[in-house]
Amino acid sequence: MKLTRLQDKWKAGETGLNGWCSIPSTVSAEIMSLAGFDSITIDLQHGLVDYQTALGMLQAIGASGVTPIARVPWNEPGIIMKLLDAGALGIICPMVNTAQDAADFVGAMRYAPEGFRSSGPTRAAIVHGGNYHHEANDTLVSFAMVETKQAFSNLDEIAATDGLTGIYIGPSDLSVSMGYNPGLDRTEAEMDDMFGTILASCKAHGLKCGIHCGSADYAKSAFERGFDFATLASDVRLFSAGINAAISQMK
Repeated sequence: MKLTRLQDKWKAGETGLNGWCSIPSTVSAEIMSLAGFDSITIDLQHGLVDYQTALGMLQAIGASGVTPIARVPWNEPGIIMKLLDAGALGIICPMVNTAQDAADFVGAMRYAPEGFRSSGPTRAAIVHGGNYHHEANDTLVSFAMVETKQAFSNLDEIAATDGLTGIYIGPSDLSVSMGYNPGLDRTEAEMDDMFGTILASCKAHGLKCGIHCGSADYAKSAFERGFDFATLASDVRLFSAGINAAISQMK
């Protein structure tokens, strides 16, 4: 199967650096995909992207060779399957709070008998090859987001879900759930301990562990700590930071 740079790095024992696209543009997606990331995630939850735009962005990303991923708006089988059929090789699913949520998510990702995904990989079969149907279950990346107090309390049950690739920490929502203000790159001892517990649970269950980071320093520290996957900010944040830095320099 093609476009498996992220999976190939994991097989080699390396980490994966993920880019994040919230801007509904094939041009910005293409620029992000050529920047050196191992994977690019198109955000249909909090990003300003709908399905049709996501399809064009997947096409733009494909030429770079990086692994295309999408974050769905919710744990709903229809949009999960539709994005996979469009060529996404991974799904990040928000607000997975229970073992049943995780099982439902994985079921939508996988063809029978391991799941209940409907067969009809319209673009995926064109892009990823004629053997897509037989390779998909073992190749697709499924990240369940742990981002609430409830999810944390069900952590080990979620991590035990058969067929799940990994857990992706949503630092902002998880912090809000614990009574803190929203934001990435948490420094509170309580949040840091929770991140460590999630990482340890993933290691114990043979899962990949990912986290969304706001800065390169925080992402580097996540990799040093043992995380397998880290997202560096987003196109919006990087674009804004670049503009602000240039304007500040001019002033």
